[in-house]
Amino acid sequence: MNRMINIVLVESSSILTEGLIGILNKSELKCQVTICPSFDDLEQILFRKKYDFLIVNPSFILSNPKYFKTLKSQHNNLKTIGLIYSWYDPKNLYLFDGLITISETPDIIISNIKKLLEDTSENDQNALQEVLSNRETDVLKLLATGLANKEIADKLNISTHTVISHRKNISQKTGIKSVSGLTIYAVVQKLVSIDSISD
Repeated sequence: MNRMINIVLVESSSILTEGLIGILNKSELKCQVTICPSFDDLEQILFRKKYDFLIVNPSFILSNPKYFKTLKSQHNNLKTIGLIYSWYDPKNLYLFDGLITISETPDIIISNIKKLLEDTSENDQNALQEVLSNRETDVLKLLATGLANKEIADKLNISTHTVISHRKNISQKTGIKSVSGLTIYAVVQKLVSIDSISD
């Protein structure tokens, strides 16, 4: 990737902004990051030049999701990434094109950004199928709807041990270990609908 990638980072924490910028600078990506400490200044920044990515703390948008949707429609080539470092209801994260969590390794963070840069919304599903097998995708869908290992095993007519093995593979391939993180991943990849997730 030779071209400059323009990123707006909406985050008020200096530790997080400097940490993420450090990860980006150590990667092979050429990035120019504009820091926006509050959501109020975002619109003005976005109209100054064309940006590739908006990385934002979800707490900034959850109070006004309509405004965020409008902003996305006005800048339809802008990929949005939620910067996750606390628990959010997966139902509230569907607005993002992708998610990165602070528990992910720098390699996974960069890989996620590259995928979003290269992927179009039409081939998101194909990209997922290259990562996960059909059976792993089935397990992930059921896991995201709130089923336990035994319930998943019963539904798919496989052993609990096999479910656990698939879950390990899913975690290794996606880099996500927690059930909540995998649920978010399944929602973002459009494997499950928001309504199918149990509260």
